[in-house]
Amino acid sequence: MRERRGYAICTVPRSGSNWVCRLLASTGVLGKPLEYFFGHGLRLFTDPAYPDDPTEQLTRVLTAGATANGVYGVKVFPWQLDLVSPHVRWTDALPNLRFVHLARRDLLGQAMSVHRAEQTQQWRSTLPAQGEAAYDGDAILSHLRRLVREQGRWASYFARTGIEPVRLIYEELVDRPQAAVDAVAELMHVEAPTVGDADRLGMAIQRDSVTEEWRARFRAEHGDGNAVDAI
Repeated sequence: MRERRGYAICTVPRSGSNWVCRLLASTGVLGKPLEYFFGHGLRLFTDPAYPDDPTEQLTRVLTAGATANGVYGVKVFPWQLDLVSPHVRWTDALPNLRFVHLARRDLLGQAMSVHRAEQTQQWRSTLPAQGEAAYDGDAILSHLRRLVREQGRWASYFARTGIEPVRLIYEELVDRPQAAVDAVAELMHVEAPTVGDADRLGMAIQRDSVTEEWRARFRAEHGDGNAVDAI
């Protein structure tokens, strides 16, 4: 087996990251990226006994998060690193770590997606909705500002560390999922497998007509072009 090496997918909520992670894991050679620093989430969806201790979580990245060829993957949000970083130097503990930045161009759509998911608890298309979503422009604006701040944290992180990540844009990957596989395979020095039809991953886009109705209403209420938003 080759020397262990891996990557962190640096992103924010509702960026298409669940789909991208499942896509990469489906190759069998590009690790199994999950939110290994989010104990509550993994206990809920995957392992009822998943630990909260950051050192144990790092071990899971290198074991559960790895494929047989020694490639591991982990997905991280800024707030998760706020919990981990005071206790472990995670970037030192993970060998030959590289970085992938996943972003979504449609920030308003992303903010609306967060708002809907918080109400319905349908964080993945494979989960049943547990409630109805109702429009709330002020809540959507709050989510939008938070997403901008969190993306700004990644921009600052890469700027101050000199890290140049592989950059993936969700909207570009929807029609060209192979591009994500090719980019990460090159980063990991692995021959890129062909993924074929990404629909077989069993996850569907949750955007629908309600999204566009909300978008029009939000812009009518909050789209004052004379004002520069305070973040």
